[in-house]
Amino acid sequence: MNSSESGDLQAQGAPPGGVATALHCTQCGGELHPDEGQIFLTCPYCGATVYVDKSQVVFHWYVAPTLNEAEARSALFRWMSGSQTVKDLDQKAQVVGQSFLYFPLWYFKYKNSQGEQIVLQPAAATAITELAHLRLPAGDLRRYDSGLDAQAQPPTVPLEAAQSWLSARRDGALPGPSADGVVETAMVHVPVYLFQYAYRGQTYTALVEAASGGVLANVFPAKAEAPYLLVGGVTALVYLCLALIPIGGALMDTPGSLGISIGVCAGLGGLAAPILLAWALWVASKV
Repeated sequence: MNSSESGDLQAQGAPPGGVATALHCTQCGGELHPDEGQIFLTCPYCGATVYVDKSQVVFHWYVAPTLNEAEARSALFRWMSGSQTVKDLDQKAQVVGQSFLYFPLWYFKYKNSQGEQIVLQPAAATAITELAHLRLPAGDLRRYDSGLDAQAQPPTVPLEAAQSWLSARRDGALPGPSADGVVETAMVHVPVYLFQYAYRGQTYTALVEAASGGVLANVFPAKAEAPYLLVGGVTALVYLCLALIPIGGALMDTPGSLGISIGVCAGLGGLAAPILLAWALWVASKV
C-alpha cells in the first residue's frame, strides 16, 4: 500500500558546504532522484509516494551551459564595446587567460507579499560578487551529476554561514524573507567562463555566464564620466548666460533694446552651438 511521507536527506557523503547528495524513501530506504519542481515522488523500489518538504531539504542542482568558448569570448567583446567601458576596449584589451568552471551558489527561495523571490549567495570565495545578481529560471535547473566534479569548484561557504548572511540581510536595509519564510534551499553550480584581460598595464577579470551569455565584472576600465559632465556643465552655463541677454534688454528703457538683445542672443547661440557640439563629439571619440 502506498503512503505519503516527508522526505529526509541523509548526511552521509555530503560534500563541503553542507549539501547532502542523497534523498531516501522513508519506507524502504531506496535512493530517490527528484527533478526540479517535484514535490511528490513515487519510489521505484517499493511504490511508496513520498512528499518532499523543500523547506527541510537542501537540493543540489546545476545549470547546463549553452555557450561554447568562442561564443563566450564574443559575448565578452560585445560587452567591452558597450557603453559601460572605455572606448575601444574590445580592440585595445588583450585576453591573457581563460578557463571554464561550474561555480557554486547558495539558492534560497522565499515568499513575501510580492510572491516567491529568489536570493543567491556565492558559496565559494570570489572577487566577482555580481554573481549574486544572476537570474536562474526554474526550468534551467537540473540534478547535479557527479561527472561534473572535475570542472566544479567545491563550495567553501557552509550553509550555516549563508543562512546567517540571509538573516543579516533581512535585518538590514534590504528586503528579505521572514525567519520561517524560506520554502526551498539549494546548492546550484552555474557554468561560467573566467577571462583575464590586460589593459594599460593592469589585469582585470570578467565572468561570462555560459547559459545566458551575461557578463559580470566588479572592476573594469569604466567610461569616465567627468569629461561628459564638464561638457554638459559648460553647455548649460553658456546658454544660461545667453538667456540673460534678452532679460537685460527687457529691463532697459531704450527703444528696441529687447529686439536687439534677442538678436544678439540668437547670434551668439548660433555661434556657440557648433563649437560645443564639436567639443562633445571630440570627447566622445576619446573617452
